[in-house]
Amino acid sequence: MHEYSIVTSLLDLCEENAKKESAEKITKVEVKIGKLSGVEPDLLQTAFDTFKEKTICEEAEFVMHIQDVVIYCNVCKKEFTLKENEFSCPTCKSYDIETVDGEDMYLMRLEME
Repeated sequence: MHEYSIVTSLLDLCEENAKKESAEKITKVEVKIGKLSGVEPDLLQTAFDTFKEKTICEEAEFVMHIQDVVIYCNVCKKEFTLKENEFSCPTCKSYDIETVDGEDMYLMRLEME
């Protein structure tokens, strides 16, 4: 379960940002998780709830924004949001596509006091 190591890194990043801003606590942590990131949201939530104890994020709300997969078709020259396991252009059915969004996970926003 790599979600535990992800949360450990996330909490370290939160601590670092809080120190830069002289914050005493973090009240909200928002992350964006791409559907192709390999991160399981339920496991990430569980890991966050487990490891936030006795950290600056102990009382923080954890908000996850799940990002659909967005592709660019090199034939149609347009972007599309993909539906379930459909890795071709929905218009021309070409496989000459590039992933634009939906592969990454990153920290979007922190609310601090």
